[in-house]
Amino acid sequence: MPIEQRGVDTVPDEERTSGPRDLVSILLGSNLCLGVIVFGWLPPSFGLDFWSSVSSVVAGTLVGTALTAPLALISLRTATNLSTSSGAQFGVRGRLIGSVVGLLLALGYTALTVWIGGDVMVGVLGRLAGLPADGGSYAVVYALLAAATVAGAVYGYRVLLAMSRILAIGMTALLALGLVAYAPDFTTDALPEAGGYLLGGYWPTWLLSAVAAGLSGPVAFITLLGDYTRYISPARHTPRRVLHATWLGLILGLLVPQLFGTFTAYAARAALDYAGPLVDASPGWYLVPLLLAASAGSVGNAGLMLYSMGLDLDAILPRASRATATYTVAAVATACVFAGHYASTAQDAMTSFVLLLTAIGTPWAVITLIGFVRCRGEYDADALQVFNRRSRGGVYWFRGGWNVRAALAWALGAVTGLLAVSLPEYQGPLLAYTGGVDCSFLLSGLVGGAAYLLLVRGGEAPAAGGAAPVSGEAASYSSDRAGLVDSPAPERN
Repeated sequence: MPIEQRGVDTVPDEERTSGPRDLVSILLGSNLCLGVIVFGWLPPSFGLDFWSSVSSVVAGTLVGTALTAPLALISLRTATNLSTSSGAQFGVRGRLIGSVVGLLLALGYTALTVWIGGDVMVGVLGRLAGLPADGGSYAVVYALLAAATVAGAVYGYRVLLAMSRILAIGMTALLALGLVAYAPDFTTDALPEAGGYLLGGYWPTWLLSAVAAGLSGPVAFITLLGDYTRYISPARHTPRRVLHATWLGLILGLLVPQLFGTFTAYAARAALDYAGPLVDASPGWYLVPLLLAASAGSVGNAGLMLYSMGLDLDAILPRASRATATYTVAAVATACVFAGHYASTAQDAMTSFVLLLTAIGTPWAVITLIGFVRCRGEYDADALQVFNRRSRGGVYWFRGGWNVRAALAWALGAVTGLLAVSLPEYQGPLLAYTGGVDCSFLLSGLVGGAAYLLLVRGGEAPAAGGAAPVSGEAASYSSDRAGLVDSPAPERN
C-alpha cells in the first residue's frame, strides 16, 4: 500500500471513499488499548468505589460525546482536517490555534499510550522471560513501540483504517478474555490504599473523575474527528448517518476500554499504580494475550494520534511534507515518554494533562461549533487553503489572516478554564467560588462561547461564495480586502 501523500489540503471527492462503518471501526479499534484503558483506573485511584467510578466515567463520556460528535460534520463539508476548517472562524492564520491545541492533545495521548503500553510489556516479559525491569529494557521497548507507531502513521489513513478493523475484533476478544482472567479477585469496594477521597469529599472527587476519566476522552477528539470524516463524501452519506456513527464509535470506543480499566483496577487492587499490579495479578495463561494487547493496541492508538500530530504540524509548517512532520513529532513524543517514565507519577501526570488540555481545548471546540451553526454548514473549501498555499486573501482572511474577535474569545475562555482548574500541584483561584469543584471545562466553554457571540453579534458569518459579510465580522474582512489582500476572494466551488 503506497504512503499517503495528502496533508491538510482538500481531499477530492473521488478519494472520499470511506463511510460511517469505517468511522465506527477506526474509533473503536484504535481506542481498545492500554492508553485508553488506563483512564478507567483514575476513579479507583481517586478513592471512589466501583459503582461511583462507573457512573462518573459513563456520565462524563456521554456528556463529552454529545458536545464533541457534531465536530465530525465540519470536515464532512470542508474535506480537510478540523484545525484547517476552523479557519472559517479564526481566520486562515488564526486556525493555528486549533493546530497547536490538536498537536498538544495528540502529543500527550501518544506519549501516554506508548508509556503505559511499554510498562506493561516490560512487566509481562519479566514474568515470561525474566527480562529485567531496568532502564535499558524500558528504553528498548519504548523505542520498538515508537518505531512501529511511526510506520503506521507515515503510511497514513488507509493503513491505519485497515489496522483498526483488525484491532476492533482482536482487542475485543482479548478484553473479553481479560474479564475472565481477573474476575476471581474482583471487588466493588473502594481501595484502602488510595487513602480516601482525593479531594476530601465525595462529590468534588466524583466530578473530578467525570472530567478527568470521562469527559477527557471525547475532548481528546475535538481536532481528530475531521482526520477521518474528510474521507467521507457528503454526496453518498448523510450528515445524520455520520453523526450517529460518530456517537456510536466514541461511546463504544471509550466506554469499553475505560470500564475494562475500572474493572481490572479493582481486581488487581491497583490504587497507586496500574501497569505493575495489572501484570502481577494476571494469571499465567493470560500473560501472552496481555502482551498482545499492550503491543498491538498501543501501536494502533498511538499511530492514529501520531498521524493527527503530523497533520497538525504540517498545517503549522506548510513547507514540510506530512511524512517529515510525522517523523519530527514522533521524536518529540518519544522524548515525552521517557520524561513521563522517569520524572513523574502516572496519576499526577495524567490528571494534570487532561484537565489542562480540556480547559484550553473546550472553548476552541465551542467557538468552532458555533461558527458551523452560524454559517449553516456552508464553507468555501478553497478559501480555507490560503495559508497552506502561502498566499493571501479570500473570504476567511479577516485582518492579516486572523479573526481577532474569535482569538480573543478563545483566550478568555482558556484563561478562565486555567483559573478554575484543580490539579495535584495547582489550585486555580476560581475554585473558591465553585466550592472547590473543578468546573474548568464548563466555565471555559461558556465564557469562550459567550464572548464569541458577543464580539461578533450583529454580523453574518463569512459567505462561502466569497461575498463580504455585511456587518460585524465584515468590517475586518472588508478592511483587509480594501488594502491588504494580494488576491481576490475565490469563486464558489
